[in-house]
Amino acid sequence: LDKLLEEKAKYTQITLPYGRTDLKPVMSKDTLDYHYKLYKGYVDKANRRKGGDFQIAGAFLHSLYFAQFKKPSSSNKPTDSALELINSKHGTFDKFQTKFEETAMAIEGSGWVYMDTSGNIKTIHHHKKINNIALVVDWWEHSWALDYKADKASYIMNTWRIINWGVINDRINSSA
Repeated sequence: LDKLLEEKAKYTQITLPYGRTDLKPVMSKDTLDYHYKLYKGYVDKANRRKGGDFQIAGAFLHSLYFAQFKKPSSSNKPTDSALELINSKHGTFDKFQTKFEETAMAIEGSGWVYMDTSGNIKTIHHHKKINNIALVVDWWEHSWALDYKADKASYIMNTWRIINWGVINDRINSSA
C-alpha cells in the first residue's frame, strides 16, 4: 500500500524559509542556488516517475535539509526536546557534535548523516527515504565543494551555525 501511495504522490519543492543570501558565510548564494536547482531536479524527476526511489528519496531528503536552516549564529545550540534527547542519548551537545562529525567524516563517497527522532546518529549512502529523521546533513559534494573545496570538516562544523533547532524540536515532538 505504501508503494502504491508513493507512486501516486505529487512531490513539491519547499519554498525556502530564508533569503538566498541569509545563510552566508556558512553557505554562499552560489552554493544555495546550485543545490536548490539540483533539488528541483529530484522533485521534477520524482513527479515524472523517472529514476524511481532514488529521485523520490532525493526530493524527500532535500526537503528536510533545506527546511531546517536559519540565519547563522555563532552560539547556536539545541533547545527543548532536541537538547533533552541529545543529552539523554549522548551526555552533552559537545559529545553529540563530535560523534556526528566523526560519523560524517567516515562516509566514503557521497551520502547523508542524520540524527533520528530517537537520538541515534546514522548514515545513508546515496539516497534512501527514512521517515524518522530529526536532523540531516547532506554529504554529497554539491553541498560543500563550492564553498569549502576539499575541507569537509569545516563544512560540517559550520553547519551547526545555521541549524534551526525549532524545526528539529518539531520533528522530534511530532514523532512522539
